[in-house]
Amino acid sequence: MEMLLAPWREKFILGKKQKGCIFCQRVKQKKDKENLILYRGEKAFIIMNRFPYNSGHLMVVPYRHIRSLEKLDADELWELMKLTQLSVLALKKVMKPQGFNLGMNLEKVSGAGVSGHLHIHIVPRWTGDTNFMPILGKTKVLSIDLKQTYLKLKKAFASLK
Repeated sequence: MEMLLAPWREKFILGKKQKGCIFCQRVKQKKDKENLILYRGEKAFIIMNRFPYNSGHLMVVPYRHIRSLEKLDADELWELMKLTQLSVLALKKVMKPQGFNLGMNLEKVSGAGVSGHLHIHIVPRWTGDTNFMPILGKTKVLSIDLKQTYLKLKKAFASLK
């Protein structure tokens, strides 16, 4: 059996957990830069993953704390898809990825780190971005600093409205 390791996420997995929902808490704080919130829509928002699988890893999250995809109303569902599309456009403009992984982990058993509040992951990909460093060196190489990525993407989202 082959095994894919992601040891850079250890801090997230084993670190001290906040009580309550991180998405609900962050969006209420109105500290968008500190919380890496890039865009606020009417029904959903876009936030950067603080523990990304790749530089530019974004998440689209409904404001409503909901775990079931089937319980989203039509407006929430539409805006989640619209903001996913906007995220892809902003990432293409700023980071020029060659592809994307888009996905949802519904419930803890599927790998959801925040299982009570559904969200869509947008992970930009480049040829050769999987390499030996995480496996042998227990080091994930993120080519662009998180704060620099935030500033560049924030500007791109403002231009795409």
